[in-house]
Amino acid sequence: MKESVAGIVYHNNRFLVGLRLPGGEMGSRWEFPGGKVDGGESPAQALIREFHEEMGIAVTIHEHIATTEFVNKNGPSLLHAYHVELDQTDAVTLTEHVKTAWLSFDELQKLPFVDSDTLLFPYIESWMPS
Repeated sequence: MKESVAGIVYHNNRFLVGLRLPGGEMGSRWEFPGGKVDGGESPAQALIREFHEEMGIAVTIHEHIATTEFVNKNGPSLLHAYHVELDQTDAVTLTEHVKTAWLSFDELQKLPFVDSDTLLFPYIESWMPS
C-alpha cells in the first residue's frame, strides 16, 4: 500500500497550510505540507524531505497524531500525520504551493481541502492543546 505524510505545524493557535498549485485532481485546494513516502524512507524522513523540497525549511518531527486510509485514482493509501515544528522562521521558498497561511481550526474547516487531509480533522481536533 502506498504511504503519504502530512506535517501538522501548530503555533499560536494556528495551523500552517498551503494552497496547491492549479491543475491536477486536487489543484487549487488547501493542504497540510507533506507528500509521498519514497521507498526506503520512514514517514518521519519523508516529512523532513518534503518540507525541504516544498518550502526550503528544516523541521523537527514530534509525536504521531493519526494514520488514516484513503483511496484515490492510484488505489488505497495510508496517510500518516505528525506534529511538526519549524526549525526556522525565515521566509519560505514555495515550489508546490501558490501561498501559505496560518489559520485557526475553524478557518481550516471552511476551506476547500484535499480530500485525504479532511480525514485528519477529527484527530487534529482531539490532539490540539487546550
